[in-house]
Amino acid sequence: MRRRKNIILIGFMGSGKTTIGLKLSYRLRIPVEDTDKTIEQREGRSISEIFASEGEEGFRQRETALLREICGRDYRRILSVGGGTPVRPENRKILKECGTVVYLRIRPETAYDRLKNDTNRPLLQCADPLERIRSLMKARSEAYEECADIVLDVDDMPTEEILTAITDRLEQRRGHRGAGRKILVINGPNINFLGIREKSVYGTQDYQYLLDLIAGKGRETGSDITVFQSNHEGAIIDRIQEAYFDGTQGIVINPGAYTHYSYAIRDALASITVPKVEIHISDITRREEFRKVSVTAPVCDKQIYGQGLLGYLQAIDFILGGK
Repeated sequence: MRRRKNIILIGFMGSGKTTIGLKLSYRLRIPVEDTDKTIEQREGRSISEIFASEGEEGFRQRETALLREICGRDYRRILSVGGGTPVRPENRKILKECGTVVYLRIRPETAYDRLKNDTNRPLLQCADPLERIRSLMKARSEAYEECADIVLDVDDMPTEEILTAITDRLEQRRGHRGAGRKILVINGPNINFLGIREKSVYGTQDYQYLLDLIAGKGRETGSDITVFQSNHEGAIIDRIQEAYFDGTQGIVINPGAYTHYSYAIRDALASITVPKVEIHISDITRREEFRKVSVTAPVCDKQIYGQGLLGYLQAIDFILGGK
């Protein structure tokens, strides 16, 4: 199984996985999912209620099933998992196949200070919560460290410092894959009107949001990503031809309406032998008949559609050798 490119946060309860996951999502512009919250939403009841009616084993079975489901999906995300998730050997295997595992490590005293007034933690409803925390941490620490690709001691670290440490370590791990790679993203007619045109089809985020999303991907992977947009066919052809001479190593292109009839853009793409991905924000297979025909896709290595703006990130991952 190919290792996917998700970011998984593990650690004892109270280590800050949920908070860090949300803030990391904003920083990297990657969706975040909290497995505990997903289970609660699907079950229509709290984790405490699941524990009370089915015991810890019943909850853990749901947890493992959800991990398999999430890690089988194609798009990338940040995943925050429950404190006991890595204890199961099968879960550790799934998590490591799912992406890069970041262990937010804290001391027992830190966990106790953060959780002492929390009545929603079934495993801590006991006479001596601090001793219970010490016992659980001791039992789980080996599993956490076995599972982790990155370990950070976060007791006294401010949130922003934790976020920077995570992104720096991720760049170090992925730098060999993206560093020095020169990628060209081409957007055709009307893509610059994102957030203005047909919001029900293309969403409400504007073009600057897309540019920021792509720039973040460049920083994350260490890639040199240039974005070019034009409403003119000839300008797009000129830019593709320029890529032949300037060392471009991969092209992501959303030709817009030119997708369906520009044989000139098709011929220009066919002249460039680097990896090429055609991207469409909407699901073109569910729209007007003319949009279902692409004259440019046959000369590209991959076509991505219907994934919204995240499709651009998937296209860049493909260029860089990811899934």
